[in-house]
Amino acid sequence: MKIIAIVNQKGGCGKTTTAVNLAAALAEQRKNVLLIDLDPQGHATIGLGHDPDTVEYTVYDALTNPQIPLTRVILPTKMDHLSLAPASIILASAEIELSQAAGRELVLAGHLKSIRDRYDVCVMDCAPAFGILTISTLVASTDVIVPVQAHYYSMEGLRRVMETIRLIRGRFHPYSAENLNILLTLVEDRTTLSRQIQLQMREIFGIMVFHTVIHNNVRLCEAPSAGESVLLYAPRSRGALEYRALAAEILGGAQDVELPRESPVRRGLQKDLSLMFSGLRATGGGDTHPAENQAEASLASEAFSTQAEALPAN
Repeated sequence: MKIIAIVNQKGGCGKTTTAVNLAAALAEQRKNVLLIDLDPQGHATIGLGHDPDTVEYTVYDALTNPQIPLTRVILPTKMDHLSLAPASIILASAEIELSQAAGRELVLAGHLKSIRDRYDVCVMDCAPAFGILTISTLVASTDVIVPVQAHYYSMEGLRRVMETIRLIRGRFHPYSAENLNILLTLVEDRTTLSRQIQLQMREIFGIMVFHTVIHNNVRLCEAPSAGESVLLYAPRSRGALEYRALAAEILGGAQDVELPRESPVRRGLQKDLSLMFSGLRATGGGDTHPAENQAEASLASEAFSTQAEALPAN
């Protein structure tokens, strides 16, 4: 089972939109897909037509009660081949409850192992924070997709994700996010800034950046109010077509990329993004030991342990 974590510390970059519509696009390809909502806001749950306040069981119950298997939490959706493990606001308290549990970072991985023969793909929508839940998601995942809005502030969220994955690989091998990809979202082709960020991201990260980009599209904003993915709500919209293209790219491999032209006029992005990601580009490869030597790996593990212990108290 391919396990895809949709992660970015920055909010408003299209995580839930990507999780819901990518899951729907994969289900449309007749893949058996499970979408797990790991954000206490429950927006992915709402986006697939369920009310977080009325569902009997949520992911919280499975994570905190050993007597409740993940299979009892899972609900059907309006789409064939697509199921949902819902979330509600009570999931926020799981951070505190799991903080005292032995092997807390591996609880989610254990649940996913129990259902790996039932699904082809699991997509997980994470909260915009690096608490125990998000760390557990990264540990359990085979693939990580970081939606990055074509704005400068989003680059900081990407950098934090890459740093965290590097620490996870040092501590939890062989449990680790094997593949990291970047998805450009909320793209506006008409703006110089958007074109410059696309250009620099592809120059810095190469094939880690999906060929498919997700443009601003009003249908993507409207679909959640109908409790549907955009593929059901507006199947011929630009948003639906782009998420279908993303699913095809994930299932069939990368495509050639045509780089956008850079405007000769001095406006828009004024910084070289490569400086922000110096030393982190190796994170996206298959190397499960990114530290150059054992001492660095030890320091990374120690730093991550300190970070993980501190998170529940914040």
